[in-house]
Amino acid sequence: MKRRNIYLLILILVVFGFALWSVVPLDRNVLGRHGLSLGLDLQGGIQVVYSANLSAKDPSETDAAALQGVKLTIERRVNAYGITEATIRIVQNSAGSFIQVDLPGVKDVNTALSLIGQTAELSFKEQATAPNGTTIWVPATATGSNGTVEALTGKYLKPNATVETDPQTGKPVVAFEWNAEGALLFKQITTRNLNKPLGIFLDNQEISAPIVQAVITDKGVITNNAWTVSNLDEPRTLAIQLNSGALQVPLTLESQHTIEATLLPDSIQRSLTAGLIGIVILLIFLLLYYRLPGLVALLALMVYGVMLLMIFKLVPITLTLPGLAGVIVSFGMAVDANVLIFERMKEELRGGRSLGAAVEAGFSRAWPAIRDSNITTFIACIVLIWLGGQLGAVQVKGFAITLFIGVLVSMFTAIIVTRTFLRLIIGGKAVANPALYGVAPLRPGENGK
Repeated sequence: MKRRNIYLLILILVVFGFALWSVVPLDRNVLGRHGLSLGLDLQGGIQVVYSANLSAKDPSETDAAALQGVKLTIERRVNAYGITEATIRIVQNSAGSFIQVDLPGVKDVNTALSLIGQTAELSFKEQATAPNGTTIWVPATATGSNGTVEALTGKYLKPNATVETDPQTGKPVVAFEWNAEGALLFKQITTRNLNKPLGIFLDNQEISAPIVQAVITDKGVITNNAWTVSNLDEPRTLAIQLNSGALQVPLTLESQHTIEATLLPDSIQRSLTAGLIGIVILLIFLLLYYRLPGLVALLALMVYGVMLLMIFKLVPITLTLPGLAGVIVSFGMAVDANVLIFERMKEELRGGRSLGAAVEAGFSRAWPAIRDSNITTFIACIVLIWLGGQLGAVQVKGFAITLFIGVLVSMFTAIIVTRTFLRLIIGGKAVANPALYGVAPLRPGENGK
């Protein structure tokens, strides 16, 4: 048993050491994560709402599938841009079908709109002479491998567009690559347009019209004189859009809001101060009432807090105000588990049991109550997570997720960490006095068990 306790202690110290290293300082780069992910209410950002024109979808696709496809495309775009804590949800009501996108930390509305809402349908056009003698743009077409004439569009692109620097001009360009069918079409089009302009259009808006200087097959670049190396947002957004694919249905911007953080910096500081005061009072109570077990609970709660921060940072979990409420509730449940255990221990000590037997009996008899209460909490959290996802109640879902994780970690710290610490210290004579556990010594004439 002692060897097993030593192994458990080593495991606890290793986990605690890694957790502490990953969160101190909080902005340390660990596995690509910098600090905690905060929601709109804690750091502000942008919220945009689009209506989806489902009449333009593929007839063979259901409304639900089309909306889910749009959602996944937007998720790929914002994730590629580095906004991993974005929230995208589908809202359907009597007014229509909508996509709501929350982008915490983003301040530039124009960047957000171009990143999310553009269809990103790339097309190529060549010049032709109209009946009235004017020069117009017409779709660039060629004969495909099946013998039919096809227009060259972005559907033939490989999802590997990147932003590069033109070695001649020093300006950024977007390099792209065609699949086999696209390369076949592009070769024919560039062959007949040598020394002529070839228009590149994004969502029917001309973005570049370079002169074709050679026959090109599978690779090419998109240029724009307005792009500069000091501002790569536009070419980077274009590359992301091309790689993530076109939106399955057209989106119309319904509303856009720049949202300020609900809590101002001084409010956050006051909240942290109030929380710290509350924790200190709680720990003083544990030390005064439970004595040595209270000190053990303090150490276990330190492990709990650091592990929780590590999980929130590395998963990552986006923290919102309701999410922080879930953390506070889970902290209370972590304390409650320790209280249940210590009260059972005190009962056993009052009954005259030895210290070792009282510790084991305290854990074994408190475990059913801890298990059952936590299982019911897990069930409630799962229901809230499911309902929050179905109804679009992001705040409810955030509360349930943080509560679920917090309670799960609290079970580990209460049953494994606290128990291991107590088992390791009860062997010493210096800590054998029942008074150290908040229990008065047995008086002469009292019988023990």
